[in-house]
Amino acid sequence: MKSKTVLLFIALSFFLSTASYSQTKIIFDTDFGGDADDLGALVMLHHFIDRGECELLGIMCWSTEEYAVSAIDAVNRFYGHPGVPVGARKDDTFHTDWNYTRPISDRFPHELNHDNVPDAVLLYRKILSGNPDSSIVIVTVGPLKNIERLLRSGSDSISGLTGKELIERKVREFVIMGGEYPEGDNEWNFDGGMQGVTKYVIPRLSMPITFSGYEIGEGIKTGEVFNDIDPDTPLYVGFMHFSENAPWIKENFRGKILDNSTYDQTAVLYAVRKGVGTYWNKVTGGKCVPDEKGGNKWIKDNNSNHSYLVLKMGREEIAAQIECFMLGEF
Repeated sequence: MKSKTVLLFIALSFFLSTASYSQTKIIFDTDFGGDADDLGALVMLHHFIDRGECELLGIMCWSTEEYAVSAIDAVNRFYGHPGVPVGARKDDTFHTDWNYTRPISDRFPHELNHDNVPDAVLLYRKILSGNPDSSIVIVTVGPLKNIERLLRSGSDSISGLTGKELIERKVREFVIMGGEYPEGDNEWNFDGGMQGVTKYVIPRLSMPITFSGYEIGEGIKTGEVFNDIDPDTPLYVGFMHFSENAPWIKENFRGKILDNSTYDQTAVLYAVRKGVGTYWNKVTGGKCVPDEKGGNKWIKDNNSNHSYLVLKMGREEIAAQIECFMLGEF
């Protein structure tokens, strides 16, 4: 384990011993299988479940990669929560060898796949309708197609409310890993090859939205510590395959897991523990205005309930803490 992790674990333990957390009801919407940060974020959620800090109501898989759902199910079962419902975007599937989904689904037991799980919109509607008003936090760490389709959905046998009405009634907050602040161009989660989706979604969400932007996660590097853990774990298998095969990192691979940017884990950390004033500060008084091509600008608007995070803690320090959360060492 990195020396920085050991040195800073004392500070982490002190902070945790003086803090109290309430259980947060979370729906996690992910493009699982591409960047390893989705895997790290999901594992963090499982450890937070074990500590009674969150309830994972469901996982919505944006990716239609053939093994994505199976890998999510394998991770859920490995970490002891096989009953977490999984929904999928029901479009045509594909497979790409550099995704870490097949190595995980080949190594670890699972029962679910893209074909035998419900459509993400139907699962969203079921979960939202079955929970108290203003009780749910939706965390999105991939493109927003599932949310767009939910917003467009009408009443059905699950609920007499439209998708937009269900969101307005049941969702307390959106935490969105996406965009760049105060402005940026063509960020993946705001584009995803689906131009116009983010521009459609953001203005139609009336509840508070907190954005964790590309600029936060890009400079927080985690993953190298997994070289020292049990290789028969999803974290090791997934991060090793990612380090060896992801097009933008593989040229640096020398047989060991490489540090990687830590985007999605920041959104999960905020959703569960907030950490404003400790990990980051919040910028308010404006709104995120997406364009058609995955870009966005922060526009002054004192009536908006949008906010974005600005890193306060040092990058190495928060990296060490996030590694502890992924390893369950807290």
